[in-house]
Amino acid sequence: MPQLSVIVYGPNAQGHLTELLDSLAAHPLTDAEVIVAAVGDWARETAEGHAPETIVVPLPEGTGDAAARAAGAARASGRWLHFVHAKDGLPAGAPRLIAERTAELDDADAPEPVDVLLFDHVTTTWQTAASPSRDGRHLAAVGRAALPLQDAADLLRLTPLLGNRALRAEFWQAHQEQLTTDDEPRAAYAALLEAGRVACLNQTAYEHRVLRPESLPPRVPEDRLALIDRYEAVFPLTRDRRAPHTVLYDLMVRDLVRTFAREDLPDLVAREFFRRASLAAVRWRPEGHRRPAGLEGVRHSLLEEGAYAKYRAFQAANRTRRAARKAVRTRKQQLGAKVRDQQYRRALSRPVDPNLAVFSAYWDRGVSCNPAAIAAKLAELAPHIHPVWVVNKTNAALLPPGTDHVIPGTRRYWETLATAKYLTNNVNFPNGVVKRPDAIHLQTHHGTPLKRMGLDQMDHPAAAKGLDFAALLARIDKWDYSVSANGHSTRMWERAYPSRYISLDHGYPRNDVYYTSDAEAVRAARERLGIPPGRTAVLYAPTHRDYEAGFTPRLDLAALADRLGENTVLLVRAHYFYGGAASPLTGLRRSGRIIDVSSYDPVEELCLAADALVTDYSSIMFDYANLDRPIVVYADDWETYRTTRGVYFDLMTEHPGQVARTQEELAEIFVSGAWRDESAAKARTAFRRRFCEYDDGRAAERVVRRVFLGEPEESLPPVLPIEDRTPAPTPEEATA
Repeated sequence: MPQLSVIVYGPNAQGHLTELLDSLAAHPLTDAEVIVAAVGDWARETAEGHAPETIVVPLPEGTGDAAARAAGAARASGRWLHFVHAKDGLPAGAPRLIAERTAELDDADAPEPVDVLLFDHVTTTWQTAASPSRDGRHLAAVGRAALPLQDAADLLRLTPLLGNRALRAEFWQAHQEQLTTDDEPRAAYAALLEAGRVACLNQTAYEHRVLRPESLPPRVPEDRLALIDRYEAVFPLTRDRRAPHTVLYDLMVRDLVRTFAREDLPDLVAREFFRRASLAAVRWRPEGHRRPAGLEGVRHSLLEEGAYAKYRAFQAANRTRRAARKAVRTRKQQLGAKVRDQQYRRALSRPVDPNLAVFSAYWDRGVSCNPAAIAAKLAELAPHIHPVWVVNKTNAALLPPGTDHVIPGTRRYWETLATAKYLTNNVNFPNGVVKRPDAIHLQTHHGTPLKRMGLDQMDHPAAAKGLDFAALLARIDKWDYSVSANGHSTRMWERAYPSRYISLDHGYPRNDVYYTSDAEAVRAARERLGIPPGRTAVLYAPTHRDYEAGFTPRLDLAALADRLGENTVLLVRAHYFYGGAASPLTGLRRSGRIIDVSSYDPVEELCLAADALVTDYSSIMFDYANLDRPIVVYADDWETYRTTRGVYFDLMTEHPGQVARTQEELAEIFVSGAWRDESAAKARTAFRRRFCEYDDGRAAERVVRRVFLGEPEESLPPVLPIEDRTPAPTPEEATA
């Protein structure tokens, strides 16, 4: 009996079934079967033309989704069922993730089985690709526990799709009557409300495709009434469970209000919708339920009163008020922009100041990364050049004392950018910054590229997120110099950012610290982090995923810490894109064995303090490799990441140490000692030779002498052979 039955159902709408089956064929499934409940001849012919092991259930044209799902499930033999609409998609490796997680749930020693497994999804439309959902925070809140819905009612807030949940086959059979409906959201809600226990997989394992409405049969206004029928059908399933009932009620009222707000409903239909919506809002209102504050509360109140005329008047007044406010804001913005533009243009007429340098890092977050290392060396070698940092208002208070800085958008900001001789950034300055002929723009970048960048994102719209490539090229054309840490980066930058800039193959200045730090610096870093002497510190630093809305640890950190034992401390750092959003770490921060270092700067100190690094696809691995310390890659979703984001090389074959695909594998690598064995060291040596090519501790000096002091290439300190470099001592050596 296979663990998972993937049941593909429906017609081959706009040919998307072909893409779906091609993706499944490209990644053969283990312990899973594929059943295609093919509606119509085109779907049947498409399914029969794929892998011979695919089970095809031909169905006549016009068969509804519910009947197609039931026909596919009738042929399934798996322990779990995953219903996938023929128009939708599956990220690479998704069936494997689902099968592995359901196997864990089946093996768990629990008095009551898990009936529904929930997971994350992305949405693709005719305009956008693989946009992340907002479901991750709800999945993360549950973690890996299996709970009754009463204890995790917010899971009802997940997008109501059958595709983002897998159902235990026995559960499906027992509740098939409730789940067999063409209204997919109704079936999705019913699955949760009927389940004994539910569990989560906080990873993307489904692609929901939204077809262009104009390509579908037109909806008649009366179809809106089906929304009320949906909630009337599922509310009885709450069975007086207060938490699910309350969440479902909030969802219903939100949907009813939004639907009624649409202006395409004829008056007669709108009145009938409002009447029935009002009855439902009163009938299912939980005892003691409090309406939200503000305008939303007024809407709820008018709906429950059935006050149609008052509600329409309220809508009209709101529209008038919003239009007036928008007009005022627009006028203010236009006036402000005009004034700033005039100030900037006047500043551009002044001479360039040869002793003024502007620095910025990570979209004006503060003093960090390569720009910070260059600025520090500049103060040493060229103290006559005055540095000014661009820092946003929020982070200005966090600057080192005495740091001269400007706030974006202010008058001094534009005057400084207009007159500075040197402009250094690890991203890009705004489009409006003019490149003066006698100014020098230095692009330092902020990592070695594994993922595709720049123009190479054109084939990966999920990563590009609507990036204006013409504007990007205009920004690139302002660069005079581009800093590189290795030949791979130089070649990829030239491909992703094609322009006439000069590539500085000098190494990454931020990595100098890995060669200039001594034992005292390593000890001090560990003391600041509160790492007790003799403990092994493992830095876990995952990267951002374009197909996820926020940061959630992909590991059960508490379980991992328990497995690694009392002598191991986990330093957990969320990607900077998520700011302070590492909320899943909140309850773990005081344990002593798990330390949230998401807000700790500089990151280089974390690396100096760590005995080993665990990461996935983050560029931190290339920097950390300079220390010649163990690196373990945790690649649980490599196929999805590689397909969605695009990569420049196969990390699974060119890795810097051991590779784990599951948490159990990761734990075993550390428990067994494989994280620092001979094979790991051999892989790390090859990785260092390729990606630490120019880093030797003098990168900042080379950049300052070449760019700011104008020294010729041949007079700069040569890059030391890797055999002659001495990284900072390991924590073990530093405390010996």
